[in-house]
Amino acid sequence: MLHDRILVTTEGEDGERKSGGGILIPATVQMGRRLAWARVVAVGSSVRALKVDDRVLFDPDERAEVELQSKVYLLLRERDVHAVAAERITDGHAGLYL
Repeated sequence: MLHDRILVTTEGEDGERKSGGGILIPATVQMGRRLAWARVVAVGSSVRALKVDDRVLFDPDERAEVELQSKVYLLLRERDVHAVAAERITDGHAGLYL
């Protein structure tokens, strides 16, 4: 990976979603502008805030797909990431950081 690029995978993130009221929403439903979660697979040398295995929130419209060894990955810039999910929430932390 070069510069500020990150390679992410959305495996396991797609599929049906459940609303707060328990209603199943199929993956084929077109929603308005919706952000998506992905897991970081590789980072470039200039990436400062992310590391491999971080779970990141990004806009699916601002991406480039690449296929490597029969798997589809997304190529993003670090600045295209809106948030990073914390694996463990400690006292005084919100659980997400920008």
